[in-house]
Amino acid sequence: MKAYELLYFVAPTTEDAARAAVQARIESVISEAKGKIDNVDDWGRHKLAYEINGLTDADYILVDFHTDPASITELDRVLRITDAVTRHMIVARTDRD
Repeated sequence: MKAYELLYFVAPTTEDAARAAVQARIESVISEAKGKIDNVDDWGRHKLAYEINGLTDADYILVDFHTDPASITELDRVLRITDAVTRHMIVARTDRD
C-alpha cells in the first residue's frame, strides 16, 4: 500500500451532519479497498486565495491514509460527486511509504 494525503474543503455554512457524512463516506471508500486512515486533521476555517462559487473562506480537512493505488480513482470519483465538498486534492506521499 502507498501513502496518500487528501485535502478537501467545505463551505462554512455546511451542517455538521453533512461534514460527518462526507468523512464517513471517505472512510468507507478507503476501508473497502483494504486501506487504512492514519490521521484526520481539521484545520478549521481559512480564507481562500480567490473566490470559488461565491465563497471567500472555507473549512479545510486533511486526511493521511494508506491504500492501494487503484482505489484512488474511486475516491476521486466519490469526492467529485459529493455536493458538500467544494474542492479536493489527493497527493501521493512517497516520503511516508
